[in-house]
Amino acid sequence: MNILVTGADGFIGSHLIEKLIKEGCSIRAFVYYNSFNSWGWLDSLKPDIKNSIDIFSGDIRDPNGVKEAMRGIDIVYHLAALIGIPFSYHSPDSYVDTNIKGTLNVLQAARELNTERILVTSTSEVYGTAIETPIKETHPRQPQSPYSSTKIGADCMAESFYRSFDLPVTIV
Repeated sequence: MNILVTGADGFIGSHLIEKLIKEGCSIRAFVYYNSFNSWGWLDSLKPDIKNSIDIFSGDIRDPNGVKEAMRGIDIVYHLAALIGIPFSYHSPDSYVDTNIKGTLNVLQAARELNTERILVTSTSEVYGTAIETPIKETHPRQPQSPYSSTKIGADCMAESFYRSFDLPVTIV
């Protein structure tokens, strides 16, 4: 399988890639472009693993770059997101652009390119303060920060593409 992992330079993305490579998958890693040519957590992987990754440096907010990264890909693990609740209070626009628009870019490209499966990562933050525990997926969504509201928006966008276009999306 040809797999793209967005947010590959993050902690979870880098470990997911490590696991997928060990399982024999062909991996393209979408990393956030920076002038230092750093690949984030991927830089800490063993050389044999790191050398087998096809790195694509870009910005999840750019629909053209996202679509280019997704060409020839069977499955997308969409982990790219702007995280950090405190920063979201004074810079909510950045969260909307990255978390909602970035997810939309992945979904639109997947629809156009007939991608086999898209896995969109969510967060427990979409549920806010628990009304009851353990928290179940039927728990009401409660946006308690700009960050959580953008993750709810991204989840809803993914769900709408599933319902409207039969796009094979799973929200994880």
